[in-house]
Amino acid sequence: MRTTMGTVRIEGGVLAEMYARYAPEALRLAYLLTGDATLAEDLAHDAFVRVAGRLLHLRDPAGFQAYLRTTILNLARSHFRRRAVERKFAERQSGPRPVAPADLSDRDEMRTALLTLPVRQRTAIVLRYYEDLSEEQTARVMRCRPQAVKSLVSRAMTSLRRSIGDA
Repeated sequence: MRTTMGTVRIEGGVLAEMYARYAPEALRLAYLLTGDATLAEDLAHDAFVRVAGRLLHLRDPAGFQAYLRTTILNLARSHFRRRAVERKFAERQSGPRPVAPADLSDRDEMRTALLTLPVRQRTAIVLRYYEDLSEEQTARVMRCRPQAVKSLVSRAMTSLRRSIGDA
């Protein structure tokens, strides 16, 4: 910075003058958008670099501040969008999150009770309730009529209720 007869002249030309004038506002805006001082500084500097390339093309020099503000907003959006994509990618790469161990006592009891059923009844129950097939789909898989599936499921449910109780 050089002073000549009471006027302040910044070395570096128009861009340096614009930077000195608008940098504090740009940093404040970027900080309010991101909440991170280092990131805010990076965004503000990137915005000035991008605007510098278009400085000669500005129709109205008074529009510099609005153009700078818009550039900072776009850079912040891009940053957060990129972070969201990276986070989703990292989650997919890390595999499923650990799940709290479930109470398997009921599962073991049900498994044991299912194994006591005749094969066709067990098959009907498994296809209907564990595979979530309709009666028609179950009948096709078992190569029988839907009425037979209804009957097998009904008898199996009665047996299961007796062996494990109506929970």
